Amino acid sequence: MMKAFIKTYGCQMNERDSDALAADLVKAGYSITDVEAEADILLFNTCSVRDAAERKAKGKIGFMRKLKKQNPDLIIGVMGCMAQRMGNTLLEELPHLDFVLGTGQLHKLLEVIEQVKRERVKTALTEPSPEVLTGLDGHYGNSIKGQIAITRGCNRFCSYCIVPYVRGRELSREKGDIIAEAREMVSRGAREILLLGQNVAAYGLNGDIRPPAPDHSPFAELLEELETIPELLRIRFTSPYPSYFNSRLIETIAKSDKICHNIHLPLQSGSDRILKAMNRQYTNESYREKVAELKSAIKDLTLSTDVIVGFPGETDEDFALTRELMNDVGFEQSYIFKYSPRPGAKSAEVPDSIPESVKEERNQILLDDLSKRIVSRLESMVGSTVTVLAEGVSARNDARWTGRTDNNIVVHFEPDDTIKAGTLRQVKITRSGGVSLFGELR
Repeated sequence: MMKAFIKTYGCQMNERDSDALAADLVKAGYSITDVEAEADILLFNTCSVRDAAERKAKGKIGFMRKLKKQNPDLIIGVMGCMAQRMGNTLLEELPHLDFVLGTGQLHKLLEVIEQVKRERVKTALTEPSPEVLTGLDGHYGNSIKGQIAITRGCNRFCSYCIVPYVRGRELSREKGDIIAEAREMVSRGAREILLLGQNVAAYGLNGDIRPPAPDHSPFAELLEELETIPELLRIRFTSPYPSYFNSRLIETIAKSDKICHNIHLPLQSGSDRILKAMNRQYTNESYREKVAELKSAIKDLTLSTDVIVGFPGETDEDFALTRELMNDVGFEQSYIFKYSPRPGAKSAEVPDSIPESVKEERNQILLDDLSKRIVSRLESMVGSTVTVLAEGVSARNDARWTGRTDNNIVVHFEPDDTIKAGTLRQVKITRSGGVSLFGELR
């Protein structure tokens, strides 16, 4: 039996794609290995959102030249966003590669592998294809937590982002296909499902770039249908564009006992001037209003976000507005990135004017603020009782189990004889750690 190794870089969408491709490989008779030296096929599913991700991937792939010399029959392929962006250039820069497969051609992986085996001809496929929507619905292994891609691509064209160029324009899957995939996952033991898309709240809008009317949300309708699956306990999603989060969607989440009350709401900047330069279609004020609407409807809501520091032209005053907004909202998780220009993105045409030392300083300030908020939040929960979805034995201490609350907080606890993965359990919190909680079963 031939063995395949898959290394994934970047976002959860890439993780989901790799999972589906692993399922296709297993169905075709391959086995999946975590050991590169054992593999007959090495696959690298790459990301282009940040320069660091590309450099890391290229470095790793370049190192595989050594294995190729040892085993000339070894097949090495690069997939995903970097493959889409660079195409044949990757084959020229890394001559030990056998194929490059862009984001719209992932469903052709098995076909390409067989062609390479048969003909030993280098191949680069980067043409967009809507077939990828229905061609990646398999799942590798069984897990209580699963991911489903409900949209692909993006229509927002934020000036710093190359996703619309490497993943294409926005496409939504058929609702029936999503429901069928969810039911199949649940039948195999999944109890929590994460819905994925560059802008999940735009699901079903057929590429319309205008935010929907307050009472119209195909995404909310999808969530409501998923709720009817009996053994599905929790539904999460990421990530929605703020202005698409309308009243219909908020109402659906507020009245649900399955849709988690931890929402990722990308901010990027708190400065209207920088938001405009980023081509983000909201302001500091409208973002605050959206947060207020959410918190009013969902009393136990927690929020996470994305922020970029050091965008070209960002002044100390711009940064102060971002910091102020983040502290006012009280985000309990933030993904904070130092700006780096991406070839092909609109902002790359503007000089990267902020010194790296300033980016690093601003990045650290926001991280320190976040750390203080997390510590305060966790300490406030000591003595309370929370509902946890039991996931299994802790990776750090096999005497404990781990689970997460509805608000996505990790909780460690000692199991009892009745513990079972995929069940909801009550845990009394006895102490807090740096980023997680500890407790005992009730």
